[in-house]
Amino acid sequence: MRTRFAPSPTGPLHLGHAYSALLAQDMARAAGGAFLLRIEDIDSTRSRPVWEAQIYDDLRWLGLDWPEPVLRQSDRRAAYGAALDDLWRRELIYPCHCTRRDIAAATSAPQEGAAPAMGPDGLIYPGTCRDLLPPGYGAGPRPDGVALRLHMARALDLAGDGLGFCDTGAGPSGQTGRIALSRARLLAEVGDVVLSRRDFPGSYHLSVVLDDAAQQISHVVRGRDLFEATAIHVVLQHLLGLPQPVWHHHALIRDAGGKRLAKRDDARAIASFRAEGATPQDIRAMVGL
Repeated sequence: MRTRFAPSPTGPLHLGHAYSALLAQDMARAAGGAFLLRIEDIDSTRSRPVWEAQIYDDLRWLGLDWPEPVLRQSDRRAAYGAALDDLWRRELIYPCHCTRRDIAAATSAPQEGAAPAMGPDGLIYPGTCRDLLPPGYGAGPRPDGVALRLHMARALDLAGDGLGFCDTGAGPSGQTGRIALSRARLLAEVGDVVLSRRDFPGSYHLSVVLDDAAQQISHVVRGRDLFEATAIHVVLQHLLGLPQPVWHHHALIRDAGGKRLAKRDDARAIASFRAEGATPQDIRAMVGL
């Protein structure tokens, strides 16, 4: 078993991060496996060295250790670019020039009063740019400085029937075990997600599947808020010929009002508890481990 914790250095780690990291380490240790750390820093506008240093400090204080060197996404541009080139040649991705405002405007007139469809990344993309390029466009160079979207319908044509994944935890509605993926739901509830940003050759969805494969992760331990994104990752693993891990989606740590913790909630930051004299054992007790 190989598990991982993959924080973004965009703010302080909070109790929810502590729970996910400790659970991933505990599962790996119980199975005689390995726990790895990854820094997901593709968001260069928000990532800060000070937060990365704080991540290492907080995790070591909690009693976690991991093999060095740590994999950092900002060092993986070549790997992401190679995968994008492959998808481009097969015409499984296409350029998108739409802004968020464009997408909101295109979906602001729902049929019969229904609310606009929302997916893992927000509003479901209406396909405005999907058919603007002629067949054979993949023979040309992949464009830079433009968002690239997955052509979900074409991807599912290649994948065929039988897509699914195994979850040893549970999704938001209690989904567990072998979970089948529906073509109709992928098209209607996920759509053509962004796989490459204007400012970086990759996106969360692309980088996470490539990085998990590079680190040979066998079990992905993460919160239920990422359960819906798993369908995207399964599709990409199939398209790119990557091994599929087992997923373990766990419950989220919430505040007294039931709200999911976020990095802006400094009151729940691990560093704040440390400053108040808490011990690693106190943190484990707070998150139920």
